[in-house]
Amino acid sequence: MPHTEQEIREEICKVGRSLYQRGYTVGTAGNISARLDDGWLITPTDACLGYLSPEAIAKVDVSGAWISGEKPSKTLSLHRQVYDRNPDVRGVVHTHSTHLVALTLKGCWSHEAILPPLTPYQVMKVGHIPLISYDRPGAAAVAEQVGVLANTVRGVMLERLGPVIWETSVSKASFALEELEETARLWLMTEPKPVPLDEAALDLLEEAFGVKW
Repeated sequence: MPHTEQEIREEICKVGRSLYQRGYTVGTAGNISARLDDGWLITPTDACLGYLSPEAIAKVDVSGAWISGEKPSKTLSLHRQVYDRNPDVRGVVHTHSTHLVALTLKGCWSHEAILPPLTPYQVMKVGHIPLISYDRPGAAAVAEQVGVLANTVRGVMLERLGPVIWETSVSKASFALEELEETARLWLMTEPKPVPLDEAALDLLEEAFGVKW
Protein backbone atom coordinates (compact mmCIF):
# COMPACT_ATOMS: atom_id res chain seq x y z
CA MET A 1 0.00 0.00 0.00
CA PRO A 2 1.41 3.45 -0.90
CA HIS A 3 2.67 5.47 2.06
CA THR A 4 4.65 8.48 0.83
CA GLU A 5 2.99 11.45 -0.85
CA GLN A 6 4.74 10.63 -4.13
CA GLU A 7 3.55 7.02 -4.00
CA ILE A 8 -0.02 8.17 -3.38
CA ARG A 9 0.20 10.62 -6.29
CA GLU A 10 1.31 7.74 -8.50
CA GLU A 11 -1.47 5.51 -7.17
CA ILE A 12 -4.08 8.16 -8.08
CA CYS A 13 -2.69 8.32 -11.62
CA LYS A 14 -2.61 4.53 -11.95
CA VAL A 15 -6.20 4.13 -10.73
CA GLY A 16 -7.44 7.01 -12.88
CA ARG A 17 -5.80 5.59 -16.00
CA SER A 18 -7.23 2.12 -15.34
CA LEU A 19 -10.77 3.41 -14.78
CA TYR A 20 -10.61 5.58 -17.90
CA GLN A 21 -9.17 2.88 -20.18
CA ARG A 22 -11.93 0.45 -19.16
CA GLY A 23 -14.76 2.94 -19.65
CA TYR A 24 -15.70 3.60 -16.03
CA THR A 25 -15.42 7.30 -16.76
CA VAL A 26 -15.19 9.39 -19.92
CA GLY A 27 -13.91 12.81 -20.95
CA THR A 28 -13.13 14.99 -17.95
CA ALA A 29 -15.77 13.44 -15.68
CA GLY A 30 -14.93 12.09 -12.25
CA ASN A 31 -12.34 12.78 -9.58
CA ILE A 32 -10.09 10.99 -7.09
CA SER A 33 -8.73 12.18 -3.75
CA ALA A 34 -6.52 10.86 -0.96
CA ARG A 35 -5.88 11.83 2.64
CA LEU A 36 -2.37 12.88 3.69
CA ASP A 37 -1.06 13.60 7.17
CA ASP A 38 -0.84 17.30 6.28
CA GLY A 39 -3.87 17.68 4.02
CA TRP A 40 -5.32 16.07 0.90
CA LEU A 41 -4.52 15.31 -2.71
CA ILE A 42 -7.26 15.64 -5.33
CA THR A 43 -7.37 15.50 -9.10
CA PRO A 44 -7.52 18.90 -10.83
CA THR A 45 -10.75 20.47 -12.03
CA ASP A 46 -11.78 19.34 -15.52
CA ALA A 47 -8.93 16.81 -15.66
CA CYS A 48 -9.22 13.57 -17.63
CA LEU A 49 -8.58 10.67 -15.26
CA GLY A 50 -6.84 8.79 -18.06
CA TYR A 51 -4.10 11.37 -18.50
CA LEU A 52 -3.11 12.47 -15.00
CA SER A 53 0.45 13.31 -14.03
CA PRO A 54 1.65 13.02 -10.42
CA GLU A 55 2.94 16.59 -10.22
CA ALA A 56 -0.28 18.11 -11.55
CA ILE A 57 -2.48 16.61 -8.82
CA ALA A 58 -3.63 19.37 -6.47
CA LYS A 59 -2.54 19.47 -2.85
CA VAL A 60 -4.71 21.16 -0.24
CA ASP A 61 -3.59 21.77 3.34
CA VAL A 62 -5.61 20.95 6.48
CA SER A 63 -7.24 24.40 6.39
CA GLY A 64 -8.46 23.82 2.85
CA ALA A 65 -5.97 26.14 1.18
CA TRP A 66 -4.71 25.14 -2.27
CA ILE A 67 -0.92 24.96 -2.01
CA SER A 68 0.42 23.13 -5.08
CA GLY A 69 -0.46 21.43 -8.34
CA GLU A 70 -3.27 22.49 -10.65
CA LYS A 71 -6.58 23.93 -9.44
CA PRO A 72 -8.40 21.31 -7.30
CA SER A 73 -11.70 19.74 -8.37
CA LYS A 74 -14.86 21.61 -7.37
CA THR A 75 -16.02 18.48 -5.51
CA LEU A 76 -13.33 18.90 -2.86
CA SER A 77 -15.93 20.02 -0.31
CA LEU A 78 -17.85 16.76 -0.77
CA HIS A 79 -14.70 14.67 -0.32
CA ARG A 80 -13.75 16.65 2.77
CA GLN A 81 -17.12 15.95 4.38
CA VAL A 82 -16.25 12.25 4.23
CA TYR A 83 -12.68 12.68 5.45
CA ASP A 84 -13.68 15.02 8.27
CA ARG A 85 -16.30 12.61 9.62
CA ASN A 86 -14.63 9.24 9.06
CA PRO A 87 -10.98 9.06 10.16
CA ASP A 88 -10.51 5.61 8.58
CA VAL A 89 -11.07 6.89 5.04
CA ARG A 90 -7.88 7.41 3.04
CA GLY A 91 -9.27 7.52 -0.50
CA VAL A 92 -12.41 8.67 -2.34
CA VAL A 93 -13.28 7.87 -5.96
CA HIS A 94 -16.09 9.45 -8.00
CA THR A 95 -16.96 8.43 -11.55
CA HIS A 96 -19.88 8.79 -13.95
CA SER A 97 -20.10 5.03 -14.55
CA THR A 98 -22.54 4.14 -17.32
CA HIS A 99 -24.66 1.40 -15.75
CA LEU A 100 -24.97 3.12 -12.39
CA VAL A 101 -26.09 6.39 -13.96
CA ALA A 102 -28.49 4.43 -16.19
CA LEU A 103 -29.88 2.79 -13.07
CA THR A 104 -30.82 6.18 -11.61
CA LEU A 105 -32.52 7.14 -14.90
CA LYS A 106 -34.48 3.91 -15.11
CA GLY A 107 -35.27 3.66 -11.41
CA CYS A 108 -33.29 2.36 -8.44
CA TRP A 109 -34.38 -0.52 -6.22
CA SER A 110 -34.98 1.89 -3.33
CA HIS A 111 -33.77 5.23 -1.99
CA GLU A 112 -31.94 3.47 0.85
CA ALA A 113 -30.26 0.90 -1.44
CA ILE A 114 -29.94 1.50 -5.16
CA LEU A 115 -29.55 -2.26 -5.72
CA PRO A 116 -30.78 -5.29 -3.79
CA PRO A 117 -28.20 -7.74 -2.40
CA LEU A 118 -27.56 -9.84 -5.50
CA THR A 119 -24.09 -11.35 -5.15
CA PRO A 120 -21.92 -12.25 -2.16
CA TYR A 121 -19.08 -9.98 -3.26
CA GLN A 122 -21.44 -7.03 -3.65
CA VAL A 123 -22.47 -7.59 -0.03
CA MET A 124 -18.89 -8.15 1.17
CA LYS A 125 -17.06 -5.47 -0.78
CA VAL A 126 -19.67 -2.73 -1.18
CA GLY A 127 -22.74 -3.12 0.99
CA HIS A 128 -25.92 -1.12 0.52
CA ILE A 129 -25.49 2.20 -1.29
CA PRO A 130 -28.12 4.92 -0.79
CA LEU A 131 -29.33 7.34 -3.45
CA ILE A 132 -28.76 11.09 -3.11
CA SER A 133 -31.46 12.97 -5.03
CA TYR A 134 -30.30 15.14 -7.92
CA ASP A 135 -28.75 18.53 -7.35
CA ARG A 136 -26.25 20.45 -9.44
CA PRO A 137 -22.61 19.27 -9.41
CA GLY A 138 -20.74 20.73 -6.45
CA ALA A 139 -23.89 21.66 -4.49
CA ALA A 140 -23.19 22.25 -0.80
CA ALA A 141 -26.43 20.50 0.20
CA VAL A 142 -25.24 17.27 -1.45
CA ALA A 143 -21.89 17.42 0.34
CA GLU A 144 -23.71 17.77 3.67
CA GLN A 145 -25.94 14.78 2.95
CA VAL A 146 -22.93 12.67 2.04
CA GLY A 147 -21.12 13.72 5.22
CA VAL A 148 -23.99 12.49 7.38
CA LEU A 149 -23.57 9.02 5.83
CA ALA A 150 -19.77 8.89 5.96
CA ASN A 151 -19.66 6.43 8.88
CA THR A 152 -22.62 4.22 8.00
CA VAL A 153 -22.00 3.20 4.36
CA ARG A 154 -19.07 2.78 1.97
CA GLY A 155 -20.44 5.22 -0.58
CA VAL A 156 -23.42 6.94 -2.16
CA MET A 157 -24.97 7.24 -5.60
CA LEU A 158 -25.55 10.77 -6.86
CA GLU A 159 -28.66 10.72 -9.05
CA ARG A 160 -27.82 11.37 -12.72
CA LEU A 161 -24.14 11.91 -11.85
CA GLY A 162 -22.48 8.79 -10.51
CA PRO A 163 -21.11 6.91 -7.51
CA VAL A 164 -18.89 8.35 -4.77
CA ILE A 165 -17.07 5.54 -2.97
CA TRP A 166 -14.67 5.76 -0.02
CA GLU A 167 -12.27 3.24 1.51
CA THR A 168 -8.98 2.90 3.36
CA SER A 169 -7.05 3.56 0.14
CA VAL A 170 -7.66 4.92 -3.35
CA SER A 171 -7.20 1.45 -4.85
CA LYS A 172 -9.69 -0.17 -2.47
CA ALA A 173 -12.24 2.56 -3.22
CA SER A 174 -11.85 1.90 -6.94
CA PHE A 175 -12.27 -1.87 -6.45
CA ALA A 176 -15.53 -1.31 -4.53
CA LEU A 177 -16.75 1.08 -7.21
CA GLU A 178 -16.05 -1.49 -9.92
CA GLU A 179 -17.95 -4.18 -8.00
CA LEU A 180 -20.91 -1.81 -7.68
CA GLU A 181 -20.87 -0.93 -11.38
CA GLU A 182 -20.73 -4.61 -12.34
CA THR A 183 -23.70 -5.36 -10.08
CA ALA A 184 -25.68 -2.55 -11.72
CA ARG A 185 -24.84 -4.00 -15.13
CA LEU A 186 -26.05 -7.44 -14.06
CA TRP A 187 -29.27 -5.98 -12.65
CA LEU A 188 -30.05 -3.98 -15.79
CA MET A 189 -29.32 -6.85 -18.20
CA THR A 190 -31.44 -9.52 -16.47
CA GLU A 191 -35.16 -9.99 -17.10
CA PRO A 192 -37.09 -10.99 -15.13
CA LYS A 193 -35.21 -9.40 -12.26
CA PRO A 194 -33.32 -11.89 -10.06
CA VAL A 195 -34.44 -12.64 -6.54
CA PRO A 196 -32.18 -10.93 -3.94
CA LEU A 197 -30.15 -12.95 -1.48
CA ASP A 198 -32.44 -13.86 1.41
CA GLU A 199 -31.93 -13.14 5.11
CA ALA A 200 -30.45 -16.60 5.74
CA ALA A 201 -27.80 -16.06 3.03
CA LEU A 202 -27.01 -12.60 4.39
CA ASP A 203 -26.70 -13.99 7.91
CA LEU A 204 -24.21 -16.62 6.70
CA LEU A 205 -22.08 -13.95 5.02
CA GLU A 206 -22.10 -11.92 8.21
CA GLU A 207 -21.13 -14.97 10.26
CA ALA A 208 -18.34 -16.06 7.88
CA PHE A 209 -16.86 -12.70 6.90
CA GLY A 210 -18.05 -10.19 9.48
CA VAL A 211 -19.95 -8.12 6.91
CA LYS A 212 -23.41 -6.71 7.41
CA TRP A 213 -25.88 -5.63 4.76
